[in-house]
This record gives sequence, C-alpha cells and structure tokens, in this order.
Amino acid sequence: MRNKVVVKPQISLVTQYGIEYAVHVITDHFGNLVSKVCECLLRRGPLTRSNLKRYTELSDSQIKNCLLVLIQHNCVQAFAVEQTGGFGEAPRFVTQYLALFNNIVHRMRFSKFMKIVSQEFDGECLDLLEGLFEHGRLTLKQMFDRAKSAEKEGKPVTLDYVQEILLKLMTACYVERCPAPEPVLAPKDEAPAKKRGPKEIEEPKTIEQEVLEAAVPVEAIRFSMLNPDVDGEKKDIKPSSMTAREKRKYDALESDEFGATATVVYRANFEEFVRCLRHKACVDYVRSRLDDGAATVLSAMLDATRNEETEVKAKRSASLSLSSIYEEVIKTEAGRNMTLEHLRASLAELGTPPLVKASDDSYNIEFEKIIELAQIEEMESIVLKRYGQDAYRIFRLLSREGRLMETEKIADVTFVEKKETPKILYKLWKDDYLHMEKLVLAAARQTQFMLWKVKKENLWKHILDEMFHATLNLRQRLAYELDQEKELLKLPADKRTGALNNRNIRLNKIRKILQSSQMKLDDSIMLFYDF
Repeated sequence: MRNKVVVKPQISLVTQYGIEYAVHVITDHFGNLVSKVCECLLRRGPLTRSNLKRYTELSDSQIKNCLLVLIQHNCVQAFAVEQTGGFGEAPRFVTQYLALFNNIVHRMRFSKFMKIVSQEFDGECLDLLEGLFEHGRLTLKQMFDRAKSAEKEGKPVTLDYVQEILLKLMTACYVERCPAPEPVLAPKDEAPAKKRGPKEIEEPKTIEQEVLEAAVPVEAIRFSMLNPDVDGEKKDIKPSSMTAREKRKYDALESDEFGATATVVYRANFEEFVRCLRHKACVDYVRSRLDDGAATVLSAMLDATRNEETEVKAKRSASLSLSSIYEEVIKTEAGRNMTLEHLRASLAELGTPPLVKASDDSYNIEFEKIIELAQIEEMESIVLKRYGQDAYRIFRLLSREGRLMETEKIADVTFVEKKETPKILYKLWKDDYLHMEKLVLAAARQTQFMLWKVKKENLWKHILDEMFHATLNLRQRLAYELDQEKELLKLPADKRTGALNNRNIRLNKIRKILQSSQMKLDDSIMLFYDF
C-alpha cells in the first residue's frame, strides 16, 4: 500500500507592509474611496458586494463604482462560486471580488515595462502601450480614437495602421485579450483531474491561482484580435477545434456583469514583462558571476526557448542541442566572435554549479538554481551592510550548508572569535535572520547546545516585508516633499527664479534620488517575490 503524501501549503509572500504599500499605490492613483474598497479585499480576501458594503460602510453605488475602477485597471477580478440550493431548489451562483496584489504592485513598474518594449519596437508601439497602462483596458476603437487625437500633420492615422501596431504587440505577447469578466469556479469534485507522473506531487492552488486560470482565455484566443470583414462587421478568429470547456471560456468573454458590450477589450500582459525581467536578472547574475561570454550564451538560449515557457516561474527551460545554441549565439553581435570551442567552454562554466544542465547532448537552463543563488547573494549582501564582516561570514556558512550547526563549530569554520560568535548569532536570530534550536543531552550533568540554521522560506518573507516597508517609506517621503513644495510646483517654469529656482533644483534632486532608490529596491523585491 502506497503511503499518503502530504503536501505542505506554500507560505504566502504577501506581507503586511506589502499590503500597506499596495494600498498606498491605489490611494495615490485613485483616491481614498477606491483604496478603502481595495484594502478591504486585500486584507479579508474575496468578498461579495454585500459583504464589502458591510465592512466598508459605503453605499452600494459607491462600492459598484469603486469595483468598476479597480476592474478597469486590472486590480480586481470578479468570479462566481456555485452554491447548492435548498431541497428542490436549483444551485445558484454568487459573485465575489478578488484583489490582485501583483497587478497593483506592477503599476509602479510601467517605466520598466516601457523600456523593454522600446528595445524591440518603435515609438508608435510605445504610444499604444502607454494608453493601455494609463487606461487599463481599451477596445480597438478606443485605441484608434486615442491615436487619432494625437495625429501629427502629414502622418494620418488609419484603423489598419492601429491594427498593425496592436498585432505586433500581441504577437510578442506584450498585449492580450482581457480575461473573462466573471469566470465560474468548478466545484472541487467536478474540476478536471490533471494527469500526474508516479513521482510528481501537485501543490495545492490558492484561490487566486484558480480564479486567474479560470478567467484567462485559451492561448489561441488570448493573443488573437478582431478582423473587419468585407461588410465592415467584426468577426473573431475563433478556432474550430476548441473543446467544449474552451468554448465556454470563449463565450464568457462576451458577457459582463456590469453590462459591457460584446466588443473585445485588450490590456497589457504583465506576465510577459515579468518573464523578460526575470530573463534579464538571470543574464545579469551570470555576467557578474562568470563573464560576458557565458552571459551571451545564456541570453541566446533564453531567446531560443522563450516561446516554450508556459509559466513565469518556470523551473527550467526547454532542451537545446549544441548546434541550436550556436545558431542562436551567432545571431548576436557579441556572439559572432565565438567559435564552437569557445561555446563549449562557456557551457562548461555554466555547468558548475549547474546553471545550465547537460543531458544526452542537450542543454537546459536551470532557472530555479540561478534565481536561488542570486537570492542568496542578495541576502548575504544585506547582512554584510547591516551587521558587518563577521556576521556575513557566519550567515554565508549557514545559508550554504542548509542544516543545523552548533555554535562552536560555526566559530571554528568561520574563524570568528568564540566570545563574539554567540553575540552575533543571537543578534541575527533576534532580527529573524536565523532559526535557533536548543539541544539538551541527558547525562550526569545536562549539557545544552545551541543549534542554528537559515530557514529560507521564512527568511525570504521577512526580508520581503522589510523591503516593502522601505519602499513604502520612500514613496511617503517623496509625497511629503512634493506636498511641501506644492505652491512652487504650481508656478510656471519662467517664474521660478532666484531662491525659488534653488528650491526647484533641490526638489528635483530629492525626487531623482528617491525614485532611483525605489527602482533599485523594486529590483530586489522582484527577485524574491516575482522570480
């Protein structure tokens, strides 16, 4: 008889300061009323409109309008849950609303996302994407009207031209069709079972994962667009081979609780942008750890396997042969100087530790390993800056060993003075950087040993909370500085002379420093939370 395998639920990485940060973003962008509804959903989880009304003490119309704003900007997703009726009654569906923490935080990354697109496409694509970031969701007609309003003399804007731009962004997966407005979650006993291998263990999904999976259109529809036919009517590119379940998803796209029309609506695909930033982080880590040659090879492999990735947090890439890698490498300017011998040497470098794993003449990128090593180095850097060289050596030893170690053994290995080692360990433990266990040996005289270990999951959540706290402080400081100089900012630029000009220069310096610090801190947040 096979033993039952119990899967521990994943630790949620949405921390208290993370929620406060998300609420601050919504308050800054949409005001106190909308943020009150959003905060209620973030703290309490999915709620019905009646429960939102009860907890927020807002009117029904206020709740509805706030939800409309949050849904329009992809910060909330509605979904329906089937509830069994009483005796002789049909089951009924109850609509609930779920706050999307990730999408809220992504609002502060629009400049990063724009930079990614600017490296691939022209200014017209950037203008269309900027409209999606500004308005959340747009129809093709709204995109056309927006482009028409910014039309330059001698460069007329046509519907075909806007469609062409949209098609470019959808082909690159930077823009997608909006999800179903109100997907229905299948009851647990009726949910389609997934095939699993004999050793594969499926982790339990969160309610957010279930809702988003139910809402997202099937791949063939998600990145398709409407085509005008000869009569001027719009028809969809709808594959004839869709399953019954996929057709239900497709039909759900044409309905809306709030009475929207059947016009297809588009939005930015945050998943693709996060995937691009994850790839960039992997390449940057390899370049800093090894050399430019290894980074060039890894970048080429990422380009070759990008379309094969089915999720943002993929553990490894698709397999590539040596010839396929070389073919991709020589497409780049940096890779044209590389020979096959140079490529093999770079792959050997990447194989220790296995950042790229070789198996039967094929190679896979080990994303999970690269990200893990990058996270450990970031943590070690934080400990070094905050606690000094001795604490850094102790933390580095424990994080790499991954097991419980006794105080004296730690002092011997790290060459830290034995009197100082317990003090450092206690300080790191007190600040939640280490896990401690006491071991008592029963003998004639009881002996007590202190054992220490780095528990990465708990530590990562603690560090994330500190990072969200720090970035919240940066945003609040910037808001304070701008509020102090609000009268100055109202003045035209030509009126800011003398002492006013000096104040303006000071404000611009402070703004630049705070915004730059926030962007760097956000890179670390993405490393621990998104990647």
